[in-house]
Amino acid sequence: MTKLSININKIALLRNSRGRNYPDVQAFAARCLDLGADGITLHPRQDQRHARYSDVETLGALCKARGVELNVEGYPSPDFIEVVKRFRPAQCTLVPDAADQLTSDHGWDVHQDAALLKPVLAELKALDIRSSLFVDYDNPDLVLAKELGADRVELYTEPYAENFGTPQGEQIFQGFLAACKLAQQAGLGVNAGHDLNLDNLAKFLTIPDILEVSIGHAVIVESIESGIVSVLTKYAEICRSC
Repeated sequence: MTKLSININKIALLRNSRGRNYPDVQAFAARCLDLGADGITLHPRQDQRHARYSDVETLGALCKARGVELNVEGYPSPDFIEVVKRFRPAQCTLVPDAADQLTSDHGWDVHQDAALLKPVLAELKALDIRSSLFVDYDNPDLVLAKELGADRVELYTEPYAENFGTPQGEQIFQGFLAACKLAQQAGLGVNAGHDLNLDNLAKFLTIPDILEVSIGHAVIVESIESGIVSVLTKYAEICRSC
């Protein structure tokens, strides 16, 4: 069974736009867990324009109380790593975001960025925090993530989502399938995320042994259209059927 982790950055963005705690990020996260999510993802960017470092503490306490995992994503700046070390989420996913980046749009160059990543991964391991690297499915150095000390990789799935249902889509899907097998053979767990939604998720999860998917933007858009109860129920059913 693939675990469903809900990324609540968009709820944090709505909160910040009005200058007060509405919508309440913690309450929304709890609602997602009530409706079948297996965990929560939070991605505080360097400018904290939506998720804030203070949310890591709040949501960490919620997830601990519920017996589920908090996955904290971000660029390994000194401030970010200090927050992760202080609050110790179950999983930390390192993402190569620039300070002014709108959204994640590529994975690490695992070979070129090795000197940056290796000591950070060692710090996470020493704290018993599971680590994951955000990577492109066609990165020829993907398996190097294991040598650097990562426990998992998270496959950046926008190329799959963008081409879903097109003539090129099946070829790209096969590329993801191959990348997953390669990572697993190297001893890496495999997560996935970015632009997965109710239309394309089931097909993607025919890839064996995807451990976790992180979904945020689509959940909010689909919930506006269909209601959160219906949407979360459908996501949970897809993940539990794989």
